Amino acid sequence: MRQTILFDKKPVLAGWASVAGKKESEGPLGSYFDITTDDDTFSGKNWEQAESRMQTAAVDTALSKCAYTKEDIGAIVAGDLLGQLMATSFGISEMQFPFLGVYGACSTMGESMAVASMLVAAGFRDNVIALTSSHFATAEKQFRFPLGYGNQRPYSATTTVTGSGAVIISSEYKQSDICIEGVTIGKIEDYGIKDANNMGAAMAPAAYSVIEANLRENDMKACEYSRIITGDLGKVGGKILKDMLLHSGIDIEDNYMDCGMQIYNIEEQDAHSGGSGCGCAAITLCGYILDKLKSGEWERVLFVPTGALLSTVSLHEGNTIPAIAHGIMLSGMNHTGK
Repeated sequence: MRQTILFDKKPVLAGWASVAGKKESEGPLGSYFDITTDDDTFSGKNWEQAESRMQTAAVDTALSKCAYTKEDIGAIVAGDLLGQLMATSFGISEMQFPFLGVYGACSTMGESMAVASMLVAAGFRDNVIALTSSHFATAEKQFRFPLGYGNQRPYSATTTVTGSGAVIISSEYKQSDICIEGVTIGKIEDYGIKDANNMGAAMAPAAYSVIEANLRENDMKACEYSRIITGDLGKVGGKILKDMLLHSGIDIEDNYMDCGMQIYNIEEQDAHSGGSGCGCAAITLCGYILDKLKSGEWERVLFVPTGALLSTVSLHEGNTIPAIAHGIMLSGMNHTGK
């Protein structure tokens, strides 16, 4: 079963924006983010409201950067990590966009971009927003011990990124825009991992599956991408992914990047294995990655956000951690690929 969809009429990224928290702004990518803050509440009454406010700011900023108005948007595809997509539901409710809510855990930016680009490529909508977010405090509150518990975390644990990213996917061709060549839709992979503090190991097989399928189905070599970028495998998961691909004859050592390993100065900022959360891939994309593509420094990127499909209920019932990833093929408009 073919997982990759290539677009005859390639959708373009007309605008994008990133909103980042204090710790993220102090990391190595801080200068690439559109909005940063010293107040991770974003002047909200609680952490969940803060995350909603990040989403609103990301959408408004992306619109302002491409001179579109809300009336130009045909739909929004968005989600977050919280139950019932709470941050998204409250974050975009007043905007009154036709709304498709999606959940792919930390792969949600990939899923939202895949759905949005298919809507545009098929001619159903001219402009669709893909949006997601995460917040360190809301994720800790929902998934793990209360922050005041003070439990020690293992080396394999990651730090949830506080951030929101939005991209406007459009049918309107502009020479300076970045296009989406196609998408590779992932399959659920479950290798029996049960450790919620080692999600990189759980997600690595899903990333492997998408990257292998994308290269095989498009008859490509890994070196044809300037970068192959995963969402938040971290140090542990990234090493597992490279080993799995190398076992299949695919070497990505020279052009591999993981957003979770880039967003923090891992040792100095006590981030353990790296960053995670929906916002990790989203703000790295909307800050750093798209800047490199737009400048021409990178010609083509395979963007593969990764997600661990666990919940507090599934863990307490002793279940394993299934995972998913989705691949987005991004390139500059002047790139002449296959």
